[in-house]
Amino acid sequence: MKNTFEHALPDDKGYFGEYGGSFIPPDLQVIIDEITDAYNEIKKDPAFINELTELYQHYVGRPSPIFHAKNLSKKYGADIYLKREDLNHTGAHKINHCLGEVLLAKKMGKQKVIAETGAGQHGVALATAAALVGLECDIYMGEVDIKKEHPNVVRMHILGANVIPATHGRKTLKEAVDAAFEAYLKDPVTQIYAIGSVVGPHPFPMMVRDFQSIVGNEAKEQMQQMIGNLPQNVVACVGGGSNAMGIFSAFLEDEEVQLHGVEPSGRSLEEDGEHAATITKGEPGVMHGFKSYMLKDAEGEPQEVYSVASGLDYPSVGPQHSYLKDIDRVNYEHISDKEAIDAFFELSREEGIIPAIESSHAVAYALKLAAKEQGKSILVNLSGRGDKDIDFVVENYGKDYDIDSTL
Repeated sequence: MKNTFEHALPDDKGYFGEYGGSFIPPDLQVIIDEITDAYNEIKKDPAFINELTELYQHYVGRPSPIFHAKNLSKKYGADIYLKREDLNHTGAHKINHCLGEVLLAKKMGKQKVIAETGAGQHGVALATAAALVGLECDIYMGEVDIKKEHPNVVRMHILGANVIPATHGRKTLKEAVDAAFEAYLKDPVTQIYAIGSVVGPHPFPMMVRDFQSIVGNEAKEQMQQMIGNLPQNVVACVGGGSNAMGIFSAFLEDEEVQLHGVEPSGRSLEEDGEHAATITKGEPGVMHGFKSYMLKDAEGEPQEVYSVASGLDYPSVGPQHSYLKDIDRVNYEHISDKEAIDAFFELSREEGIIPAIESSHAVAYALKLAAKEQGKSILVNLSGRGDKDIDFVVENYGKDYDIDSTL
């Protein structure tokens, strides 16, 4: 694999335009600077790149294929393609950056990796990678999400990770991040916080994007082989934004490719606390050590958020997404809970692919986009599979789709 970790942004302070940076205590900044230096060194190291490449190929199963969804394409009148990140080992794109983060931690002599997780995909991927290289692993997860995403919680336990519930606030992803940061501040020397998205203080938005860039690099080459051209549209869901930055990164300079980021509008876009559409409804602010768009309450604190997709209910977003919004390079839209669940069942029943609820937001928007882009090509980053969601979906929505939830 060629070294694709070089990008124009961020600058050496971690800024994408006005967004990003590092807003943390001075003592912790010393440790974070060590991580930055170590990452800048290893990303140029051929031995590290070769080790990661071999793991991607022989452990994860990369490259992930692109599938032409012919049934949906015929139904909606546009050529819909799926980048099958759901077929990766652990079932989502998260393993891409988790392997990079644990290899970095190992080379830095760390004993433990800690992280937050919402839907559990990052938690499972990090627990998997930690088991592979022999590191301890603590995963912080909101109590609500622990109940909602039970299959992934079981997987983390089987893999040897400690799953620690976040019991304050809404007990979901934002609270899990709070708890993980608090734990990291107590001991930043022997452990490393392996952030699960393109968020947090520099260098994490850059580092996670770099590890996820393999998605876009593969997709660009694959589409050229499949159709002889680049896709005219690329669609990805956006919570923190790791899967979207992963696939967008390869197409940012291709002006003929329209990029679409899809946020969750939840139960109501107009009611505070009932959505997590950060870019759509937010404004610049600082939380969790970085500056980006964020949803704020009346006191300027992070607003309570909600989404049917546990991996998307975060009141901020990766700083590069905010920059791309401001320069009009990416079109950020939103999809409701109902639209996402409709797409969950439609992809399942039309193509035999059960998607994660997070990914279903991207699928739902792609189906709407197809009506406006008749005859054009749409590439969707299918960031995860829906095994983790089936019990929740059947219990809460099964009767609406002719499924007996008592089975």
